[in-house]
Amino acid sequence: MVKQYPIQSDKKNEVRAMFNNIARSYDFLNHFLSFGIDVLWRKRLIREITSYSPEVLLDMATGTGDLAIMGIKTGAQKIVGIDLASEMIAVGKQKVIKKNLEERIELLVGDAEQINFDSNTFDAAMVAFGVRNFENLEKGLTEIGRVLKNDQPLFVLEFSKPKVFPIKQLYHFYSFTLIPLIGQLISKDKNAYHYLPESIKAFPHGKSFIHVFEKCGFVNCSYISLSFGIATIYIGHKQAIV
Repeated sequence: MVKQYPIQSDKKNEVRAMFNNIARSYDFLNHFLSFGIDVLWRKRLIREITSYSPEVLLDMATGTGDLAIMGIKTGAQKIVGIDLASEMIAVGKQKVIKKNLEERIELLVGDAEQINFDSNTFDAAMVAFGVRNFENLEKGLTEIGRVLKNDQPLFVLEFSKPKVFPIKQLYHFYSFTLIPLIGQLISKDKNAYHYLPESIKAFPHGKSFIHVFEKCGFVNCSYISLSFGIATIYIGHKQAIV
């Protein structure tokens, strides 16, 4: 059963407006700025999820729906993608229709901190490059845990901060100098691609994120480092509630 909640708050409005503004160039910039490696990261994430054989799968912060569409490969019969930005959802719905996946994929405008589904609905959940944008990280993770069934997994794919020379130095230069410049030129948004590296810098990664994961009620948490630590897949399981 779907519930109805309002979406509100200044930060949420800012994030929504930013992603609505870059929705039409978002996919191109993602692939261009990552040299296509982001696709490989998502494929690895899908392989990890497939081992759990979920029937009903949640894709939180779905953006334009790329990961939700890839989620078909997990064998899930129903995939629900949710995102704050209506323009991102609009782009995603066009993709879903083009691939004739309307019966299996549903994309909705919604809030990670107030998910419009009953508790214990989903067999697995995934978030790719989205938890950084939660206004309250712990509240968002806890809410995702609420809609997961007992013992079921949440997968988080997120940027990290590489520590190995010279990857660390090259990544810092690319993230804080080239990405904002290229992103602004193509998307015409002067803020969005300055926000990206700053949000990565402020985000907990590695064991620090695992601590947050555990604080939010997840157990058996682990992580997989990708591409010399540029990105990380985190895996946690909802603690069974008796």
